[in-house]
Amino acid sequence: MTTSFDFLTVSCFFGLVVAFVVRTERDTRTLLHLLISAAAFAIANEVGNKGLTLLALVLIVAGGGYALLIVQRKI
Repeated sequence: MTTSFDFLTVSCFFGLVVAFVVRTERDTRTLLHLLISAAAFAIANEVGNKGLTLLALVLIVAGGGYALLIVQRKI
């Protein structure tokens, strides 16, 4: 981990894991929804490392926002 995007996206992914374990019922459907956010973080990391900072930040915010919507929904 050498760039700021590495640290940012790994910490976001860690937050996804914690949110899944603590705040959800740990079902497969929620896990698959959070996988979309994890993919957005991975793509944001690669894009940010290539120098497209604005696009990477948009992907991080979108992935985090989607994860927040999924975790907050009432099942």
